[in-house]
Amino acid sequence: MAVPQIWAGVDAGKTHHHCVVIDADGKRLLSRRVANDEPELLTLIGDVLDLGGGPVMWATDLADGGAALLIGLLASHEQDLLYIPGRVVNKAAGSYRGVGKTDAKDAAIIADQARMRRDLHPMRVNDELVVELKLLTARRSDLVHDRTRVVSRLRELLTSIFPALERVLDVTNTGPLLLLTGYQTPASLRRIGRARLETWLKHRHVRGAAQLAQTAVDAGDRQRTQLPGEALTAQMIETLAREVMVLNEQVKAVEKLIEGRFRRHESAEVITSLPGIGTVLGAEFLAVTGGDMSMFGSPDKLASFAGLAPVPRDSGRVHGNLHRPERYHRGLQRVFYTSALISIQRNPESRSFYDRKRREGKHHNQAVLALARRRVNVLWALLRDGRCYQLTPPVTAAA
Repeated sequence: MAVPQIWAGVDAGKTHHHCVVIDADGKRLLSRRVANDEPELLTLIGDVLDLGGGPVMWATDLADGGAALLIGLLASHEQDLLYIPGRVVNKAAGSYRGVGKTDAKDAAIIADQARMRRDLHPMRVNDELVVELKLLTARRSDLVHDRTRVVSRLRELLTSIFPALERVLDVTNTGPLLLLTGYQTPASLRRIGRARLETWLKHRHVRGAAQLAQTAVDAGDRQRTQLPGEALTAQMIETLAREVMVLNEQVKAVEKLIEGRFRRHESAEVITSLPGIGTVLGAEFLAVTGGDMSMFGSPDKLASFAGLAPVPRDSGRVHGNLHRPERYHRGLQRVFYTSALISIQRNPESRSFYDRKRREGKHHNQAVLALARRRVNVLWALLRDGRCYQLTPPVTAAA
């Protein structure tokens, strides 16, 4: 990366951006509001490049969305670009003169922070495969959140009219959901009886139909009272059960698309060789990092980006006070934390490390985070060397 002569800060928006350019002394060279449109952005880029006659360091407060077109144009012109999160800009604003907030002021702050700071992450345009994985994993996350919301509402409604049935049904499984599309009240279950309900479930290819039918009818026998609003609530339960089933199918379809694209990535086999990481978590890892570890420089920087490297918060006579950093990628932390939880159950080395941390006095979450931090180093080394995980690492021959 060439030494910049001027810095261009862009406060990105949905329809318009504001760009402020400063030199090495902080003097403002340009301040312009431009539409989020290719001709105007190309004109802006040309005018900025003509200002200094040397390398330009660009910086923006958005990594995608409204800034996607600008980022793509800067990449096509081989321009260096830094990402400054909006939270950093907001905190830095307090150290600048004035209490007002304008797009021009925010752009100037972004440019000045890019000029002074050395801890900002460079932005790179991902290839088509990584962009698709990012879109698909985001879509899956939306669907899972929608499903969680609908399931919670379904449980709440079922508890309000038939608590005995809600206690014994796992409404995240297909069988209980199919049951609720036909029978939601104690009276309806008593009327159909166990034998006919079992037949009804078998016709719909429900596994364990006999046990599910017996469980549901027993719950119906325990409640004889009809509560106010039961009929309407039963209709809403049926609707929500069908919604959950549709969402389940949509999640499966998206996961199939994710797996197909993830397997095409050159690092897919290496990533999934680490115990606890499957196609979904692996795809989420690639969506964040692109699989390119060089952009972080070291495993420590990757761990810091994932929020797994504690930072000191000492004051006065208080020392050794470590806390999670304020700036980190929540999605990447979830990948490492979730995979660590899974590996504890499936990998002897991970289990041994976790048990040792518990014996040292760490709580469950602390032990899992310590394991997740260790696994950052392991995955980093695997991707660096281009080899799959082995329980016993290969021995390098002496020169």
